[in-house]
Amino acid sequence: MTLSVREHVLDNARAEILHAAATCFMEQGYNATSIDDVARRLGATKGRIYHYYPSKADLFADVYRTGMDMNYAAVEPYRNLQTGPVEKWRKMATAHTRQMIVTRQFQRAVWEGVEMTLRGSTTPQQRQVLGELLEYRTNYGRIFREILAQGLEAGVFRFENVSIANQVMFTTLNSPIFWYSPRPNETGGDVDAIVRQVVVFALRGLGAKEE
Repeated sequence: MTLSVREHVLDNARAEILHAAATCFMEQGYNATSIDDVARRLGATKGRIYHYYPSKADLFADVYRTGMDMNYAAVEPYRNLQTGPVEKWRKMATAHTRQMIVTRQFQRAVWEGVEMTLRGSTTPQQRQVLGELLEYRTNYGRIFREILAQGLEAGVFRFENVSIANQVMFTTLNSPIFWYSPRPNETGGDVDAIVRQVVVFALRGLGAKEE
């Protein structure tokens, strides 16, 4: 469906707010970030933000949701590949790990949202929204879990428990959100090399042969 001109404008305006907010949340954390901080980052007034989001919690939830939307979109082209579990996993893991780098500010918000949910450090209304988002994230994890189960049954992955393997695998694939930072004159090839190393490390942990 083609968006109208007005919808395009709204979408672009909202995207600018989300990018500014995601950067603030990544740098300062949810509690320390204010709407004023986001407005300064955006170079706009608070009114522009409140036009779309009635509260910081609503803004944070949309950053979280957008981060997960990006992840689903990144792996979608590979979900139905007619190939073996290892190759399918490798392509999906590569797409996922690249997201942890190129959309790092959004992915850090996802991580913080999960932590907030587990700690219960939110209002009842916020817990409901974050709980729904956590389920959205859990369903994403199940996509990878199914491939691990298929690979285990086929004998191309070697581990004892698929749930534990899935958790440890994501710990590795998600790790760039904590330690990656762009380097001066970094190229796309440099990013590809980082992604490749992370994926290979995770693949070895799953007991698969490097093809």
